[in-house]
Amino acid sequence: MLRTHTCGELTEKNIGQTVTLCGWVDTVRDHGGLVFMDLRDRYGKTQLVRSGAVTDYKSEDCVQVTGTVRARPKGTENLKLVTGKIEVASDAVKVLSAGAPLPFEVQKSRQTNEDLRLQYRYLDLRNPDVQKNLFTRHRVCQTIRRVLDKRDFIEVETPILTKSTPEGARDYLVPSRVNQGEFFALPQSPQLFKQILMVSGFDRYFQIAKCFRDEDLRADRQPEFTQLDMEMSFLEEDDLFGVVEETLKEILKDTPGLSLKTPFPRLTYQEAMNRFGSDKPDLRFGMEIKEVGTMVGKSEFKIFEDVIAAGGGVVAGICLSGGGDISRKDIDGLIEFSKAEGASGLAYFKVTSASALDSPIAKFFPAVSQAELVNLFGAKPGDLLLLIADQKPKTLKVLGALRLHAAKWKNIIPGGVFNFSWVTDFPLFKYNEEEKRWDSEHHPFTAPNEADWKKFKPSGEFGKIRSRAYDLVLNGSEIASGSVRIHDEALQKEIFETIGLNAKEAAARFGFLLKAFEFGAPPHGGIALGIDRILAILLGLDSIREVIAFPKNQKAVCPMTGAPSPVSDRQLKELGIKIR
Repeated sequence: MLRTHTCGELTEKNIGQTVTLCGWVDTVRDHGGLVFMDLRDRYGKTQLVRSGAVTDYKSEDCVQVTGTVRARPKGTENLKLVTGKIEVASDAVKVLSAGAPLPFEVQKSRQTNEDLRLQYRYLDLRNPDVQKNLFTRHRVCQTIRRVLDKRDFIEVETPILTKSTPEGARDYLVPSRVNQGEFFALPQSPQLFKQILMVSGFDRYFQIAKCFRDEDLRADRQPEFTQLDMEMSFLEEDDLFGVVEETLKEILKDTPGLSLKTPFPRLTYQEAMNRFGSDKPDLRFGMEIKEVGTMVGKSEFKIFEDVIAAGGGVVAGICLSGGGDISRKDIDGLIEFSKAEGASGLAYFKVTSASALDSPIAKFFPAVSQAELVNLFGAKPGDLLLLIADQKPKTLKVLGALRLHAAKWKNIIPGGVFNFSWVTDFPLFKYNEEEKRWDSEHHPFTAPNEADWKKFKPSGEFGKIRSRAYDLVLNGSEIASGSVRIHDEALQKEIFETIGLNAKEAAARFGFLLKAFEFGAPPHGGIALGIDRILAILLGLDSIREVIAFPKNQKAVCPMTGAPSPVSDRQLKELGIKIR
């Protein structure tokens, strides 16, 4: 090695030793004949001292230094560093590679424009704060492998070049040179392969899998992302939930050093929607949605009366603790937010006592109704009630969004808390209004609730059929999704038929899976956990790009390499492709 030690390991026990260090110049301070230099590598920093040396070393030069370890003078120690009690009196400094003028300060890279950071990602990654994210990622992946190996899971790699079987998002297609006019697809998930591994008898599979989806990007989406993919045979939901909970328990123990309480709370999809207006509820705070139709039905407020009388309409609301001192300007802001989410309006009441409300429309509500509202929400003087009247799905959706908006605005969401919950019993199908047909809510390989299937399938009431799908939610973000799968060929064909796939289309797209089911498929199920998203939440980051070594920007472009980019006419000709 070109070094005897790293920049993060020298301590008082090394005093008197001659050492050689390699790294990047972090800072240089010339004190008139005495030059101090901080040398940095991925392990830490070491202070170097040279006497009577005139130097033109600059930040980010890559150098090799040889010198003697000595104690820092009393009063100059830096107890924040492992190496803070020593320094190296350097005899020789060799520049291994001089650095060009910097586009930004490495230590301040996170304060730089993101596209510039990604263009010079190799400089950004020298920042210890950025490196910390990738070190955490590494430790999490090692924990996953250790925990699942102890539980008899086998890690199997599945193909990256595979058949196009769209699962909701667009596929990334790869043209075949050997079979011109035909295409591979990059997998949106290993879904079909892991099911086939269960048919193959592997029983417990996992993979830290790279997945690809050609979709519009947000802070928590990338065209390529990583998930912990798992599948188990001969299981019930509780079996899988237990494995996932133990894995996450170990991750939080090893990474933030936290103790996680299990089992996680469970809510049905309908319960989550009714109480929180979301299928990924943030349970770190209360502010639950309450239906108030029976109470406001006694009022003389015509808007509420008309909504309830129309059928399918509800009046529901939330209580914002301490929101009673809100200004008219802030109320207007909440009204505009609600309208942007689809509401036609927003009613509000300031709680003035245990039985009285203040609002421009309070006169329409008798004293008994006002007292009942205060009691229902458990409100106290100084709180604010926010009510919406509309069809139930829209009312719940708007209130769910308003709940999160108000909680962030009033800063009532506790920090440093990791709140996990399972959401179960999702609908099996959703109706596609545009194409006038039923689609799978998750994917077409999800098993239906057996009782619902028998009861509602014959009558065509597909919207009432629950599935055996489940999501795992962390702090209001979906971090995992999975289901018990269909393992019966006949049932799988019925599901395909329900979503508009005839036998020919089903065979063309999924024939290899249906064929496998003919040979004794075991009951099985699984889940996929978004590793990027989990890491971002654990580290308190706003974007998953912060935990990916070389991410794309919001336009799905890599500013560093310039990908995607044009290719030569010769390459296109070899593939039998013309650009129109």
